[in-house]
Amino acid sequence: MTRTVLISGAGVAGPTLAYWLARNGFAPTVVERATGQRSSGNPVDVRGPAYPVAEKMGLIPRLRAAATATTGLVFVDAQGRRKSRVDMTVNHAVEVEVPRADLAAIITDAAADRAEIVYGDSISALTQDGSGVDVTFERGTPRRFDLVIGTDGQHSTVRRLAWGPESDFVAHRGLFVATLPVERELNPTTDVLLYGMPGRLASVHPVRGDGGIAAFIWRGKPVPGYDHRDTAQHKRIVEQAYASGGWLVPELLERVRDAGDLYFDTVSQVRLDTWSRGRIGLLGDAASSVSLFGEGSSLAMAGAYTLARTLAEHRDHPEQGLEAYEYEHRKLTGPKQNTFAAAATLMVPATRLGVSLRDNGARLVTGWQRLKAAASCGR
Repeated sequence: MTRTVLISGAGVAGPTLAYWLARNGFAPTVVERATGQRSSGNPVDVRGPAYPVAEKMGLIPRLRAAATATTGLVFVDAQGRRKSRVDMTVNHAVEVEVPRADLAAIITDAAADRAEIVYGDSISALTQDGSGVDVTFERGTPRRFDLVIGTDGQHSTVRRLAWGPESDFVAHRGLFVATLPVERELNPTTDVLLYGMPGRLASVHPVRGDGGIAAFIWRGKPVPGYDHRDTAQHKRIVEQAYASGGWLVPELLERVRDAGDLYFDTVSQVRLDTWSRGRIGLLGDAASSVSLFGEGSSLAMAGAYTLARTLAEHRDHPEQGLEAYEYEHRKLTGPKQNTFAAAATLMVPATRLGVSLRDNGARLVTGWQRLKAAASCGR
């Protein structure tokens, strides 16, 4: 008998899981609230345990074609003058950096021939018993599945319906992030340009072609009445946070006001005692949001591959497959959860002294790289 699996969320984790479930003889359906693929999102890395997953899917040529190919990080002052630069060293044999929207689109294309993908709908109710899960949709006809997997991010609908209120499991860690696509003219270089103020960071990341990605990351307390789907509210929050910014910030805020696709959210951590309840499971940020440095997508891909494998190994006992996946994948996500505070301090220092130390640290790294290069030339 072919097992049916409903996957909520068509980002990175969901389509990866759909691909591998189909390869393992399951019948996956992906449901996505949005009406199509997003165009926003930071560049992310496909590396570590995710790279061989992408290789087995035959995605590496397409990922390399979409790769950002950035060469360094450049810290600038309020007038746009370069303060320091750090070379970006990438081992192209085992890693690639791509815009998150491109990664999701490439994986979804690979899964589309193997899975049913439904846009513009979402789950509204879940009722499970010992043999399956009855699912009610906001728009579509109710259906029954053998399993339901939530890959729908830190604001997961599946987690809310099966575990309880988001506030019980998601902790705001004092940071916000917003990203949007911008024109290449704002940063015609191959370097990521970064402008830091106490508690705030703005950057423009080049991508291939005629575009770029602007990003804002800043420190802030929880916003009363915050609605993760209210784009007008998000734009107001960004403008208030960066009202006094120098460099390209005024121009970037104009792009924010006009943006049709603005990614905005709190930087939060998701912690759960268990990632499954009966025949309902969680994957990716819905289960464990872990990283500020683009590793979340790699972990999501690796987790999807592991989950598809353990479900295939326990085909007649899917609850055991979900438990085996969690036991194995927590070994990867656990250490990342514990490095969050250090990552936040490095990325967005809270004080002028902290910003200065970060930028001076970049100078030290650059100096060390030049010394090594000079020593190599003298051999």
